[in-house]
Amino acid sequence: MTTTNEIADKVAEEHGLTKAQGKAVVEAIIASITDAALSGNETSLPGFGKFKVKDAPEREGRNPATGAAMKIAASKKLTFTPAKALKDALNK
Repeated sequence: MTTTNEIADKVAEEHGLTKAQGKAVVEAIIASITDAALSGNETSLPGFGKFKVKDAPEREGRNPATGAAMKIAASKKLTFTPAKALKDALNK
């Protein structure tokens, strides 16, 4: 697993920044993606993929403990679709 701090350290190292500056850059990117998602907009990172909000409709489910039917409320979810270049790199 890679953490935010590990990504920030790598950004800082590769661009001659302090660790604090690297962390600020990574946090700004995450905040931008979050803000776009909260406003319902799609974020596209060419060569990496797209983040977009999708509506999940209300559905019926089952309580695993009792087996009783129950309604699962409608919600929104953030989805990620990898770019073709990323999928190709993963499947080499």
